[in-house]
Amino acid sequence: MRAAVIREYNADLSLETVPDPICEADGVVLKVLACGICRSDWHGWVGEHPKVKLGAIPGHEYCGEVVEAGPLAKWRVGDRVIAPFILSCGQCPECQSGQTTTCRAQRVPGFGEPGAYAEYVSAPHAHNLARLPESLTPALAAGLGCRVTTAFHALTGRAALQAGEWLAVHGTGGVGLSLLILGRALGARVVVVDVVQERLDHALSLGAEAAINAKDGDVAAKIIEITGGGAHVSVEALGIEATANGSLECLRTMGRHVQVGLPVGHTAKMQINMNAVYMKQLSLFGSRGMPSWRYPSLLTLIEMGRVDVAPIVARHVALSDASAELRAFGGPMPPGVAVITQMAG
Repeated sequence: MRAAVIREYNADLSLETVPDPICEADGVVLKVLACGICRSDWHGWVGEHPKVKLGAIPGHEYCGEVVEAGPLAKWRVGDRVIAPFILSCGQCPECQSGQTTTCRAQRVPGFGEPGAYAEYVSAPHAHNLARLPESLTPALAAGLGCRVTTAFHALTGRAALQAGEWLAVHGTGGVGLSLLILGRALGARVVVVDVVQERLDHALSLGAEAAINAKDGDVAAKIIEITGGGAHVSVEALGIEATANGSLECLRTMGRHVQVGLPVGHTAKMQINMNAVYMKQLSLFGSRGMPSWRYPSLLTLIEMGRVDVAPIVARHVALSDASAELRAFGGPMPPGVAVITQMAG
């Protein structure tokens, strides 16, 4: 099969012919219909993620058509499915309690095993997969990726966002736009923060009540003023120290901070304003992915028209364009995300 391989960090991916994936007993092999390009991929591409070694095939936001199914899998050839990026075992205590994103034996294509920047991908633990609704195109399904699902679980499964509350979103990339769209659908009032004015203007067009350019300084004070005392929920969507502290400091008393941005490499350890946590009696949540059993609730909202994910996907690209998209993460980016829809080259 054709695949994009990391042969050198921070360099163009190598388009190669590699062995086809092997179908595991409880898994399936998918013909990849679309695969999102994510900032998490960028962390691996630049060499910051410990599980991404040279020779890796990136890609963890994918949907596809089953071309082979293991004897323990419920899926059949021809089924079209969406894959969560965390493929949980279903057997460990964490899985049995429903907290599948913390599975002890989880598998993550693109991080430690071949991903979906390829014509085909192996998806073990196929009980995690969800059927692709007829009303959802493969590009939009891949656009859900880890960004919409992560945002949905962060707001509903972790922070318990309520209608009428103020939500602050720090970073308006794919997950930030998802937080905005979902927050609005849940009845929250949303203020967004970024350093790219084009992205802030785009967020305003999607329903943000206020947009703050962090280049102007004192983000927390501006959010406190706009919201009349601070956000009830604030989500950090970049994984860097400045925005993490901005998220904490913009909250009102008893507010909830959710860490969604991935802190790896030089950002893995931060100097955090713990006094703000103490004095305001804040709650801090980490959120990574979404349990696979929650997919139907999110997909139902999308099918009913309660949530429109179309604005998240800005570009359809070929596999050969993936390097340029990854390189763009190193600087200011336009609104929306890119999805690979041409897998052969």
